[in-house]
Amino acid sequence: MTTIITSGGMRPLFTWITAKEMREIILSKTARKDYAVIDVRDDDREGGHILHSVHSPSHKFLDSVDKLVDELKDASTVVFHCALSQQRGPKAARIYAETLNMKYPSATQEVVVLRGGFTDFQALYRNEPQLIEAWSKDHWDSEWS
Repeated sequence: MTTIITSGGMRPLFTWITAKEMREIILSKTARKDYAVIDVRDDDREGGHILHSVHSPSHKFLDSVDKLVDELKDASTVVFHCALSQQRGPKAARIYAETLNMKYPSATQEVVVLRGGFTDFQALYRNEPQLIEAWSKDHWDSEWS
């Protein structure tokens, strides 16, 4: 994992995780207890998603972040992603981490962003039903045609 964003000398707000590292977490840990995956894609969530992921669309994220922090405060790791994890995923991770730090200052939860987002993850693991559900070949073929 690569640390990029910090919070004024405090612990990092979030770090980055690769698709391979995300795969290992899913296969070796328990969803919602050990980790949670937050998918902040909007209408572009069609075509599949990471198994057990929570859909929290970016356009509504500010309205739901407090509740999300409360619901997930006991998970060890919370992973954020969007399609490419270039804007929406990192922004949501930052907002979530700042909210977590304000509400639970002694929290040790790790907040991470999936590098390459769902696009890269599905390109590698779309044929693994223990990782991805509702994947649609037609959707992805039309997306890239």
